[in-house]
Amino acid sequence: MADHRNLNPSSPPPRCLVTGATGYIGSRLVPELLAAGHPVRCLVRSPDKLRRQPWAERVGQARGDVLDARSVRAAMEGVDVAYYLVHSLGTGPGFEETDRRAARNFGEQARAAGVRRIVYLGGLTPSGVPERDLSPHLRSRAEVGRVLLASGVRTAVLRAGVIIGSGSASFEMLRHLTERLPVMVTPRWVRTRTQPIAVRDVLRLLVGCARLPYEVNRAFDIGGPDVVTYRDMMRRYAAVAGLPRRLVIPVPVLTPRLSSLWVGLVTPVPGALARPLVESLRHEVVCGEGDIARYVPMPSAGPSTGLPDCPSDGPLPLDQALRLALRSRTARREPMPEPSDPLPTDPPWAGGSRRVDHRERVVDAAPEELWQAVEGIARGERWQSLPPAWALRGWLDTVVGRVGLHLGRREAAPLRAGDRLRFWRVEEVEPRRRLRLRSELPLPGPAWLEISVGEDGAGGAVYRQHAVFEPHGLTGRLCGWGGAACGGLVFDGMARNVAARAEAHAAVPG
Repeated sequence: MADHRNLNPSSPPPRCLVTGATGYIGSRLVPELLAAGHPVRCLVRSPDKLRRQPWAERVGQARGDVLDARSVRAAMEGVDVAYYLVHSLGTGPGFEETDRRAARNFGEQARAAGVRRIVYLGGLTPSGVPERDLSPHLRSRAEVGRVLLASGVRTAVLRAGVIIGSGSASFEMLRHLTERLPVMVTPRWVRTRTQPIAVRDVLRLLVGCARLPYEVNRAFDIGGPDVVTYRDMMRRYAAVAGLPRRLVIPVPVLTPRLSSLWVGLVTPVPGALARPLVESLRHEVVCGEGDIARYVPMPSAGPSTGLPDCPSDGPLPLDQALRLALRSRTARREPMPEPSDPLPTDPPWAGGSRRVDHRERVVDAAPEELWQAVEGIARGERWQSLPPAWALRGWLDTVVGRVGLHLGRREAAPLRAGDRLRFWRVEEVEPRRRLRLRSELPLPGPAWLEISVGEDGAGGAVYRQHAVFEPHGLTGRLCGWGGAACGGLVFDGMARNVAARAEAHAAVPG
């Protein structure tokens, strides 16, 4: 008899198991499931990685591996819906066999445990192309979907192409290629059509699959509203990122293997991951149907993205998805509202080529005295290291009619948001605790400096200084590399000078 308990919206939310919870999609799916009211358990090989997630205390944890039948069976106890979000891509030439065994084991244990549904995120495959002619990556994804559908447990397979969001391997490859190469000699696959989808929409559909009608046991194609070539995506990325138009010259001599080596050389995406992704671009991957909308309808009004012309309902168009993926979190203190934002647990090659310099010093002064030294910035006191270099830079800036060395304010009043301090504009200030400045220099990308004051537990103070530069385009990357070469000297001197002023003030009697 069919189980229709998951059809009643008033019934308790199904209990969910998420595999791959520390991966790109899994780490973003878990908080969405929690927000929808689902009890969640995570199957992970290393619970230590899970502890880095902000939601770790709100989920159940099970140590195990999808290849280990006993651990999978134990993790599925009492579970209604099991999300399969793991793959062996990038682990070596035997990854297809590994994925095959893992999917069979997962399906068998789900059936034995009485799980009502499996949800799997796979890849779009081209219509009319024999499976033997597909890339190993797409061929394996298609096979895993078939194995789960035949497991005896009702399964929903969502098949997606390029996922647009910071941290997605496909998106990061697009980001780094476009930003690093103003002129690109590219293989023919840049003319291949694809149907990208925003990660926000992928997660919405994955969450919605937890309440699919019992009889649904099939694959669904999912994609955004735009069908574009990879060359179109690079050009639209450049436009959204404020970069000059990219010149893309396709040539027929670059095979997928050679072009994957080229991608591995130009971008920080690991070659073992870039190669199967590039090989998959040989074939056109466009949705053949949109039946998922019959079961998971679009929300009438979703959460606001905070961006102009960005709809709160319906699938996101490509340009809006790119804007969300490029949105910087540096200047925002609130919890991450968008799954397209970078996460601290993303791999080091994700999130662009942000340059970060962090300094921390224990200061022999009270926190109030250290804050007075920080506020000395507003009174024109010397605080930068290498003053002659700063003076020369300010003079050149003044000559061309820009910010120069103008302080903007010299009164001893407390700092306020909007104040100008030499090359900086105050973005946010928490008195006696934190000051965040945004650079007003004509740099090829935004830059911030955040200074905070804390206690060391022994009556002293801790000075923290965090500088961030987000380069735009090739010029920004060259500037970032050059800044990294001398940034250590400049920022170390800055922290030393502010700390020394606080300690000198503390040594004065009374």
